[in-house]
Amino acid sequence: MARAAGAVGTAHAGFAARKPIFVRLRDFARRKPLGAAGGVIVVGLVLVAIMAPLLAPFSPYKQYLEDVFRPPGAPYFLGTDDLGRDILSRIIWGARISLYVGLLAVISGTTVGGVAGLVSGYVGGKMDMLLQRLMDALMSFPTLILALSIMAALGTSLSNVVIAIAIVEIPRASRVMRSTALSVKEMQYVEAARAVGSSGWRIVFRHVLPNCLAPYIVLATAELGAAIIVEASLSFLGLGTPPPEPSWGGMLARSGRSYLERAPWIAIFPGLVMSMVVFGFNLLGDAVRDIWDPRLRRA
Repeated sequence: MARAAGAVGTAHAGFAARKPIFVRLRDFARRKPLGAAGGVIVVGLVLVAIMAPLLAPFSPYKQYLEDVFRPPGAPYFLGTDDLGRDILSRIIWGARISLYVGLLAVISGTTVGGVAGLVSGYVGGKMDMLLQRLMDALMSFPTLILALSIMAALGTSLSNVVIAIAIVEIPRASRVMRSTALSVKEMQYVEAARAVGSSGWRIVFRHVLPNCLAPYIVLATAELGAAIIVEASLSFLGLGTPPPEPSWGGMLARSGRSYLERAPWIAIFPGLVMSMVVFGFNLLGDAVRDIWDPRLRRA
């Protein structure tokens, strides 16, 4: 009976330790209010991107030539551009492009770079030297210059934008994951796995990789904002998302730059939205880093 009571008490304690998701979110908001604010912005971006057909009052492509350069007000709450297209609708639909490019590019680039860094750090030797010299060559180029060079070689399309940004993300992820793998492979549980005869690939994917997921998640979260900036920069320079797709950077480059004095709202509102979204990703990334980093948990 005593054993049963003890088992029940242990099970109850384990169940109590698993807090509901809303309790975890509340604790996160109390500990990291700025990170919670960033999370609200990111969730808002996701919801806007998903519900764009329902939220947009007009088509982002349709031209109302009789309403060219309409200032903000009803029915165009953020005004219209030089072709009579509704700015608010184009901003809402542009959230889809920014989120699609950011997520796909960061996940693919961070994953490829992370695997390369993981293998490089664990295997070492000539493979480590070869991979890291390749990463050094990629990192020797400024981010935007490298992305522009890739876009100039591949051509202008949405898929090529994803490829260009993903390649830019690879060396950063490789360096972070390599440094983590170098420290993890010296742990006692890795040495124990070697002692019992586990293969190298089993050790990498069974023991080293799970302990490298925290920096991977932190890096991916922090790089999402940078990916959105790079996509907007490419579109601003005419090598990003091709028109007439409603890209935030494209809105700043074409109508926004040409008619800044006559209709400043064409550039102001997309710029404000993009700045707020990047700010939200940065706040959330900093909070996630602080939570996952044991040296900063008590801060």
